[in-house]
Amino acid sequence: MAARDNRTDYEEHIRALTEISKAITSDLYLDDILKLVVTVTAEVMGSKICSLWILDERQKVLKLRATQTISKEYLKERSLALGEGVVGHVARTRQPMVIRDVLAEPKYKEKELARKEGLTSMLSVPLVVKDKVIGVINAYSQTPHDYTPTEVNLLIAVANQAAVAIENTELMVKTRVIQEELEARKLVERAKEVLMARKGLTAAEAFRRIQKQSMNTRRSMREIAEAILLAEEI
Repeated sequence: MAARDNRTDYEEHIRALTEISKAITSDLYLDDILKLVVTVTAEVMGSKICSLWILDERQKVLKLRATQTISKEYLKERSLALGEGVVGHVARTRQPMVIRDVLAEPKYKEKELARKEGLTSMLSVPLVVKDKVIGVINAYSQTPHDYTPTEVNLLIAVANQAAVAIENTELMVKTRVIQEELEARKLVERAKEVLMARKGLTAAEAFRRIQKQSMNTRRSMREIAEAILLAEEI
């Protein structure tokens, strides 16, 4: 019986990781991916609440980004400083933390919320990518629970995949921004050439004219350049 249970657990863990892997390579938005991560993780680990916190590097705080619970209390926006509470401690030390009773844990900051939600045991794991911590994922149980090495390893695997998803999304956004900037520069250069040929301006004078028109009309230089090029085609 135990062997069959272990096999079932293993199959469930593989299924969870497979679902998350598919989401990472899909066209889903990051928020949708993170929602799927916490939902699948909560389901396979039997957690009442699974939550994912993301580190805001500029402010040096961790913000709740995704959870599968519908509890209004838990869904309230909140943040923890790096090193603050269990979440902040896990992010700073880069080490998983297992807590049998959150109400008895000095580092746990949200004891009143835990009482209201009936949260007892907790497993917290850092999200690390390229040796950089970018967040923390937590799993809670309603009853006292000793998380097994298998459960810890599963959440670590989930955390690693979530970290990859976040990193990939950030890279895609940066790449898109860079591409748009390059395209805008090309359009401005072409518009400068048109003004130089049409108005007999120097390159510097043509650029200043586009820049001034952009400021006066509160439109981007790309929009001004596109208008100049469109007028040239007519």
